[in-house]
Amino acid sequence: MTAQILLASDPSAVAAAAALLRQGGLVAFATETVYGLGADAFRAAAVARIFEAKARPSFDPLIVHLASPAWLARVVRDVPAGAARLAELFWPGPLTLVLPRQPEVPDLVTAGLDTVGVRVPDHPAALDLLTAFGGPVAAPSANPFGYVSPTTAAHVVEQLGDRVDAVLDGGPCRVGVESTIVSFASGVPTLLRPGGVTQSQVEEALGAPVRVAPRTGVEAAKAPEAPGQLEKHYATRTPLRLLSSREPLVPPRGAGRVGLITFASPAPSGFDAVEVLAPDGRSATAAANLFAALRRLDTRGLDLLLAEPCPEEGLGSAIMDRLRRCAAGAA
Repeated sequence: MTAQILLASDPSAVAAAAALLRQGGLVAFATETVYGLGADAFRAAAVARIFEAKARPSFDPLIVHLASPAWLARVVRDVPAGAARLAELFWPGPLTLVLPRQPEVPDLVTAGLDTVGVRVPDHPAALDLLTAFGGPVAAPSANPFGYVSPTTAAHVVEQLGDRVDAVLDGGPCRVGVESTIVSFASGVPTLLRPGGVTQSQVEEALGAPVRVAPRTGVEAAKAPEAPGQLEKHYATRTPLRLLSSREPLVPPRGAGRVGLITFASPAPSGFDAVEVLAPDGRSATAAANLFAALRRLDTRGLDLLLAEPCPEEGLGSAIMDRLRRCAAGAA
């Protein structure tokens, strides 16, 4: 049976979704970044259903969502001054902090690590659900593991179907790429994943540069400290190749049907399908459109996808991170 769709604008629907979480159910819900697949963070059997539904490896930790920074003490033991400063500035918002966990947090949530990723989402559907439920909710993106993240309720139903009990539909996600992840596990603030809060914003808030964790190679292949660190991730089924800034936007000879992801209009000709991410030239628009554009191209029966690179400034860093991992993971 396909998951029921509940409208986040309906208080009775939010109450029903919260009741499902209390019963150990799985509820997908809108956030400002992407749709999350939520379960009671303190109920290991419910959390196990997340891994089963997504076919997610158990060594990949989950992010715990909170309704308020006041809930931090429920899941973390210590909040360093730098982490408190980031929470003050960017919560609610697309920022995850990796902090020492409370022993009550199940090992399955943290992949056995002594840290846990936490954030306060900036979306009324998520906040209403968390408040109605009354406790922390563990929630990775609501998609099969490694595939493109969902930015609408329809994306969730299309991919997970009867593996989810309900989807709380809060409309399209505003940011469109996952949260930035900053770890304080080593005592040195470390950027584990670029996202909706830029590296420069984090550094300005902390008054100092942050360490950037390796995104590819041997170090990145070790057990991840947070979601989205695996080299192969966010993949389409259609092979995707990320072009260099020097390559022309033309279909390769003999490649069959080719699609293109480009950033600005007018789009070049000669492709079988084209997605323009940012007709207005803004990186925020490109980020919001990225995953939906990848999904549309992936349904067109193409043989190859080409992606134009963008400047790695601000949100451009998060966009390029997702495209690199998509290119590494496309089957």
